[in-house]
Amino acid sequence: MSERLRIALTKGRLQDKSVALFEQAGLDCTPVRDPGRRLIHALPNYPLDCVLAKAPDVITYVEHGVCDLGIVGKDTILEKGGSFYEVLDLGFGACRFALAVPEGTDFYASYKARTIASKYPNVTRAFFQSKGMNVDIIKIEGSVELAPILGLADGIVDIVETGATLRANGLVPIETVAQVSARLIVNTASIKLHKNAIEDFIRRCEQAMGKETL
Repeated sequence: MSERLRIALTKGRLQDKSVALFEQAGLDCTPVRDPGRRLIHALPNYPLDCVLAKAPDVITYVEHGVCDLGIVGKDTILEKGGSFYEVLDLGFGACRFALAVPEGTDFYASYKARTIASKYPNVTRAFFQSKGMNVDIIKIEGSVELAPILGLADGIVDIVETGATLRANGLVPIETVAQVSARLIVNTASIKLHKNAIEDFIRRCEQAMGKETL
């Protein structure tokens, strides 16, 4: 296989988990394990270049075709959207979007307009629209748990892993909005132009995950 692919990896924990998966699939990821300040790294034993990027930029690079593939959390996909194929749930980075409210409050009991704080306004809007509820959404960049404490919001929609941060701030999750994990995405043109190379890469990932190949 001579076609060289380019994959955008989300920096941080997803990058580390992606590298572990690639190594399980037999790829030499030495350059990515010790990246220094370089942002693009060629794997020595497989025709793949890894681009290290922030999560929203992974989608941008794949959507515009400068990267053939990307690994990004479902949370970013749900919030940002875009035109690409989501081909594989990689399983790692698992968590969930949850609606959380101050402990002891009955969020659905009142008919008054409710205010929700979130770093993910699009996810939040879609969730409440599916319920036929109109809510005011305030976008928060930092610790969203502060909003109910300060009286800015009636509840929050945020990523929840253990729930420890919520409990420490007097909040309880009352409903799951969506399940989240890392996903492999592919550019819509690349999947046709580099069909064999991309199918080989997907097959290697599936085998490393212990899944049956399609």
